Parts: sequence; C-alpha cells; structure tokens
Amino acid sequence: MQAEYPLVRDLVLIGGGHAHALVLRKWAMRPQPGVQLTLINPAPVAAYTGMLPGVVAGHYPRDAAMIDLVRLCRFAGARLILGAVGHIDPHLRQVHVPGRPALRYDVASLDVGVMAGPATIPGLEHAVPARPLDQFLTGWQAHLGRAEPLAQIVIIGGGVAGVELALAAAHRLHDRRPVITVLEAGTALRALPHRAGALMRQALIAAGITLHERAVIDAITKDAVVLSDGTSLPSDLTIAVAGAKPHGWLANCGLAMTNGFVNVGPTLQTSDPAIFAAGDCAHLSHAPRPKAGVYAVRAAPVLHDNLRNALSGKPLRAYHPQGDYLKLISLGTKTALLDRNRVSFAHPALWRWKDRIDGRFVAKLSDFPAMTTPATPADAALGLADALGARPLCGGCGAKVGAQGLRSALAALPPPLQPAVHSGPGDDAAVLRVADGFQVITTDHLRSFTSDPFVMARIAATHALGDIRAMGAAPQVALAQITLPRMSETMQAALLADIMAGAASVFTAAGADIVGGHTSVGAELTIGFSITGTATQIITKAGARDGDCLILTKPLGTGTIMAADMAIAQVPGLRITGMMLGEVVAGALAQMQQPLAKAAAILAPHAHAMTDVTGFGLAGHLADMLQASGCAATLNLAAIPFLPGAVALAAAGHASSLAPANRAALAGIMAFDARPETALLIDPQTAGGLLAAVPADQATALIAALNTAGEDAAIIGTVEPGTPAIHLG
Repeated sequence: MQAEYPLVRDLVLIGGGHAHALVLRKWAMRPQPGVQLTLINPAPVAAYTGMLPGVVAGHYPRDAAMIDLVRLCRFAGARLILGAVGHIDPHLRQVHVPGRPALRYDVASLDVGVMAGPATIPGLEHAVPARPLDQFLTGWQAHLGRAEPLAQIVIIGGGVAGVELALAAAHRLHDRRPVITVLEAGTALRALPHRAGALMRQALIAAGITLHERAVIDAITKDAVVLSDGTSLPSDLTIAVAGAKPHGWLANCGLAMTNGFVNVGPTLQTSDPAIFAAGDCAHLSHAPRPKAGVYAVRAAPVLHDNLRNALSGKPLRAYHPQGDYLKLISLGTKTALLDRNRVSFAHPALWRWKDRIDGRFVAKLSDFPAMTTPATPADAALGLADALGARPLCGGCGAKVGAQGLRSALAALPPPLQPAVHSGPGDDAAVLRVADGFQVITTDHLRSFTSDPFVMARIAATHALGDIRAMGAAPQVALAQITLPRMSETMQAALLADIMAGAASVFTAAGADIVGGHTSVGAELTIGFSITGTATQIITKAGARDGDCLILTKPLGTGTIMAADMAIAQVPGLRITGMMLGEVVAGALAQMQQPLAKAAAILAPHAHAMTDVTGFGLAGHLADMLQASGCAATLNLAAIPFLPGAVALAAAGHASSLAPANRAALAGIMAFDARPETALLIDPQTAGGLLAAVPADQATALIAALNTAGEDAAIIGTVEPGTPAIHLG
C-alpha cells in the first residue's frame, strides 16, 4: 500500500500463475498510486512449469521450482488472500471465496491455469492430477517417501508433458527399476513435428518405458488401471496428465467462453471489460494458440500495462502472440530436446541452456533488492539511531512496549478505589467480584502484520480471548477498536466488513457477542478488542507449586517467522527443511487462528497457575508466573515444540524487534546460550498457547487429552523450589 496516498481503486488478481507473478514483480518496481492490489490464490506458493520435470527427475529440490507468493506479494505491497475462488459476479464486481465475505474489485484479472486429467473415467479420484503443479509436486514427494518403493507407475496422457514426466520419473527411480507405462487415447506426441516426436520415442525406448497408443481406459482403481480390452496394469502411482480442463466455476461467471476457456481479445479483456485474463485459462480469440507457459510470460508486460491503464482511464495496448516458440524439452537425464521451426535435435548442452533460462526466471521472482534504511541525518538528536533500531518494527505482539517499561508505568498506578476490584495490573485480565462469582475484563490491540484483513481480525480476536481463557473464564461480550488506513468510503466499508466478519467468526464460536466498538482513520491498520468474561473460579499466574509440570499448548516461533516475512530481501532463496518461507508464514498464520477453548477447558479444572504466552515470550511469561508463585523452574529445551521453520530462521539471525527488550527483562532470571532454540524462548508470540502449571501425577493424562483434542501440547519443564529463576535442561 502507498501510505502517502489514500486508496481509491481495487485491483484483484485471481490466481498466482506466471503472468500474474510477473505483473506483481513489475508492480513492485512502480506501484500505482491510489490502487490496492490483491492476489487471491489457494496456496502460498506456485510451481514454475519449466522446472517440473527437473524436480521429478531429482535434478532440483522441490522448492527450487517454486515461486513464493507470500514474499512476492510482500515485495509488491499487495494483499494476499489464501483461498480458492468459487465465483465471480461481474454485475456487483465481487469475487467470492468460500468462508469469507465477498471481495470487491474495480478491475480484475484471471490467471488460474487449468486442471489435468480426462473428464470421464470411473475411479479418476485414484489418480494424482499433474495440475495444479504445486499440489502434484507435494504428492510426488510423499510417494517417494513411502515405506514401500514405487514399482509400477501409469501415466495417463502421451503428449509432450506426459512423456516428459515419464522420462523424469524413470531417471529418478532407475535404481528401483520401476515399470512405467504411458497411455495415450490417440497418437502420442502429435503436437510435435515428426523428427522431434521420433527423438522422444527413442528416449522412451532407451528408458524402458512402455507406450500404449489408442488406449481406452475402462476404470482406475486404487492399485491398477483397467483397459477396455480387459488388460489390468498394476499401478502404485497413477498420474493424470492428459487433458487441459478449465476450472468448472468459470462457466457460471457470465463471461464469453470457448470450450470452457475464457475468451479474450487483443487487449486481454474478456467480454466484461473490467475483467482481464491470461495464461492457460484464457482463449486468445483473435489469435488462438496452444496451452503453453511461454504465451503467459509474453503476455505479462501487456497485461501489466493494461491493468494500470484501465485503472487510470488510459488507452490499452494490444497483445500479438508469436506464431511459434522455442521448445526445450527435458529427456529425463540432463539432456534436452530442442524444437523450433521444425528443427529438432537433442544434446546435453541444451539441458544446460534450459537450466540457465529456468534459473533466471525463478530468480527474477525470488531475489529482490535489499531494503535500505535511510541514513540518520547528521544533526539528529542523540539517541535517534538507537531508537530507530536495526530491525523494522514488528506487528502483532512484537510491537508491544517492553516489559521493563511497562512494569515501571504500572507501578505508578494508584490503589483500587472500587471494592469490587479483585485484582488489577499484573495478571492476564482485571478481575471484579460479582454476585455469583467473578467478571474478568481485558483489552488487546495488534498492529497488523498480515495483508489479509479477515485473517488479521481472526488472529486479533483469538489473541484477545487468550487472556480470558488463561484465567479460566467464559467469554461474554467484545467491543472492537479499529484504526483503518486512508481510503475511499466504499473501500473503507468493505475493509471494515471484512474485519468484523473475521472477528465475529471467532467470537461467535467462543460463545461471545461482539456488540460494537469504535473506529478511526490512521496511518495503518490496527485491530483491537476489549472483552469481558465470567467465572466462578479464577486461575491466576500465582499458585505454581514445587513438583508441578509445565504444559505448553502451542509451538513457539510466530514472532521470528513474521519478522523474517517482513525482511523480504534478507531471505533470498531461503530453504527451510524443504519449505519455502511463504509456506512457513502460512503455517504460522494458521496456528495463530487456532482457538484456546479446548485447551482451556481441559487444563482449567486442574491448573494451579496458568497464563497465555504472548508478547514477552515463553520465558517472560514463565518468569511472571514464577515471581508470582515464589519458585523456580527448569525447562527441557528438547521437549519444547517449535513451528516448522522457526528454528532455522532463528539460526539465520531473524528475530522480532521486541526480542532485545524481552532478553533484557530476564537479566538475573535466565542465562542465555547461543542455541537458536534458546533465542525462541524470548520470541514474542501472537495468539500463543497456554502455559499451565499442573500436578505432576495428572500431566501425562492431560497431555493425552489435549493431543486427542487436536492440540499440539507438550510437557516442557518442571517447577522447583527456590528464588524465581529459569534453568535450561
């Protein structure tokens, strides 16, 4: 978002295909003032088609062929909505994603690709579709890791893609000597000139792959493919490559289509001028072309310019696709086949050329310019550089005031005037005595750290409820306090509706009513809630006893992960145990939306002391519990759960901007070492888990109950007698 300009127009990109990825890259170089850019895609990553055979063959790791849409959108200043579109309403100019309010647009663009697999074969659900590519690669890796090795593979589709995939699989599995069969309903490789097709057939023979042409499939079962002549081909893995099926939901959007593909003209506009399309989902009605990624890549600059021009009222450009294009086809080994203008030959040098082309494309969408911090003016006041800090200010609980400063401010508060005040500053929530028990009151506000306002609202609501749950109370009512960025009234209304819907989905599930609140306009999105709850018994931070076991109900690492997400260019090409950073971020966002209701219900009847782990990190909140209870604790670092990717990011030096203050607050209480896991003990958590001190003889049963309820809980340490201190075991 361009903070210096109010947002007045919505551009929504539907699908993370190659054309849209390149549009995002160009947009990052020159954002359009006043435009809110949004990408909607089911997954946080998208696969690059050119490297798919290389991944299957084992020449590249999976993530080398993936485009990290989370990082790309962060770089472009775009919102990313992780979800699958179910419908577009051109009349209302709305995009519908199941499970959330409709998203408005002024201009929209489609680049959703196609689906693979024949349309009408009984048992098709037993086959793994080759598209979407990111899902296929995940499935391929899972099959490779099975206890029983792949022995038979059947590939449905004898076009270039199917044969290329068969050759790649044969190379990857050559030590296992699998039986690989390619089935083609007509003539195989018919899209290629005769010589190119003949070279690929020779490669099939050399790899020991059987090709069945004019094969009619009667059915696919869990472990076989049955042909019409009664032949049953055993199959440990059946891959559906044949056919390029359009997404079914497109047919109900009222756009002109050809065989299910959206018609576009020279300007890449559909029959609705406010909707553009590119890539395999589009049919170039003025110049029909086969489905090939090269056309999406070549269309991207025109699409980018026309989207900007449509939003600013300027004339549109025409896209004229080339007649033929260079084809570099992988032959499984590090050899490639070239075909262009009926010239065809194969050579290892061609694979190296293809490797360089593919590598440059992925690098363009992965390696971003480093962010530079403006130099401090020469006449700046003393201490300004220290106040600015070396890291960008984090969002969520990473934007809290440090514990030492907070304690100093609270210490100056006068004593309670109201007799009903049972407890005030120092615990998770204020507690009032009422006729039939207690009422708890808390408030929490979060600086936004994710571009999806619906998800941010769900996280903020879940986070605010943590204080209520930690005290063993039942949520009652909530008031919202929301600061919106500057934008048009129409966009503000849509943003506010998104936020309130996200919040309501959490509070309603918790049994609480959201009854109103307050809004204002400011520099950036901030979401907060004040909540009341009721309880007959209150659980405080005090009460932990010698011998108690410490239970943690959620893995740690959200602060470090979101700090790495903000860094953008500081994590180029990051590889985290086979995951992209975007997948790590998506996992953290999903965990932050997980409510604490089940965990609280299991722990509250047994806990001697309980708190939620938020901004001061596990160690900071444990220290509060120990000081209130007058005891010490030993943590078993090996038993503490961490989010996927968190330890690797901490080891690489990523940390929240609040981490130094959290470390300073533990002086004299905890000794630090160089292990990244230790650094994560002071990582500020947003919507973190519960930390409970429970009787040792009940701990194992409580963990079993928590795990059965779907909670990723663990016993992480024990309470001991002594001066408040945290020891690491």
